[in-house]
Amino acid sequence: MSNNRYRDFRKGSLSAFFLLSLLLPIGAQSAATLQKIAETGAVSIGFRESSPPFSYLAETRQPIGYSIELCTKVIEAVKRELKRTNLVVKYVPVSTSSRISALTSGEIDLECGSTTSTAERRKEVEFTIPTFIAAARLLVREDSGIKSIFDLSGKTVVTTQGSSAERFFKERNEERSLRATVILGKDHVESFALVESGKAHAFIMDDVLLYSLRSTAKNPDDYAITREALTVEPLAIMLRKDDPSFKKLVDTEIARIITSGEVHAIYRKWFESPIPPHRNNLRMPMSYMLRDSFKMPTAWLPN
Repeated sequence: MSNNRYRDFRKGSLSAFFLLSLLLPIGAQSAATLQKIAETGAVSIGFRESSPPFSYLAETRQPIGYSIELCTKVIEAVKRELKRTNLVVKYVPVSTSSRISALTSGEIDLECGSTTSTAERRKEVEFTIPTFIAAARLLVREDSGIKSIFDLSGKTVVTTQGSSAERFFKERNEERSLRATVILGKDHVESFALVESGKAHAFIMDDVLLYSLRSTAKNPDDYAITREALTVEPLAIMLRKDDPSFKKLVDTEIARIITSGEVHAIYRKWFESPIPPHRNNLRMPMSYMLRDSFKMPTAWLPN
C-alpha cells in the first residue's frame, strides 16, 4: 500500500471510529460508577447545605439529614459489593442550579438532597425509588389572607432558583393571568428570609421544606402553610444515566430499607422528633401517599 493510500485509509478509519463513538451511549464511553469508585477508592456524595431535614450542615460542619442517612446505607452496600471497607466518602456541596451538572460531569456519584424526580430531569439523569413524596404549597404570613394560588394576583412570590417550583409557578402565573411578581432566592433559607422581611408575600416550595423552615423562625406561629396541594413531588436520590449496574445496586438497597421497615424509624427520627442543631420538631407524620408508595416500591414514574 502506498503512503498516500495508507494515509487515506487511516484518515477514513479514524473518522469512522469518531462517528461510531458519537453513537455509543454515554455510559459506554465513560467508566461505570462502580468501576470509577473501585479505581479511585472514593465515592463522592452531593449534598445540600440548607435543606433540612433532608440534607444540611450540622454544627460540626458535617452533612446530616434523612437523605444523607439513606445514602450512608447505600454506601455500605457499595462497600459490600466491591469488598472495600476502606472507601473514602467525599461530601461535595451542590445547589439547585449545580446539582445536575455536578453529577453528569463526574464530580459527584450520588446526589443526596431534596431533588424531585421529573420527566424533564429524567432526560439527563436517573433517579432511584422515591424516598419521599411532597406537595408544593405556599408559606405565607398568618395574617396575609392568602389561602390559595388565586389570592396571589398582583403579589410578590418567591421561590428558590432552579427548583421545580420555579417553573411550575411561572407557568401558572402566565396561564391564570395572576400578574404576580416572581423573585428568586439563591437557596431555601434566602427565599424564606424574603417572606420574613416582607419583601415577598408568599414562598412556593415543597411542603416539607416549608415546615422545616417555619420551625426555625423566631415565632413559627406567625407563618401559615396553605392546605391546597399545588403539585405532587416524588423526591429521590439522583444518579447518572446509562449505568444499569450501579442503578440496580442503589435501587436494591433502597428497596431493602423500605421493605424491611427500616425506613419508618429513619423517617420518625427526621420528621417526628427534635433534630439538630436547635432541636426543632417538624411534627410531620408520614403521608398516606408516601406510606402507600412504600407498599410496592418502584423507581418507575409516569412522564
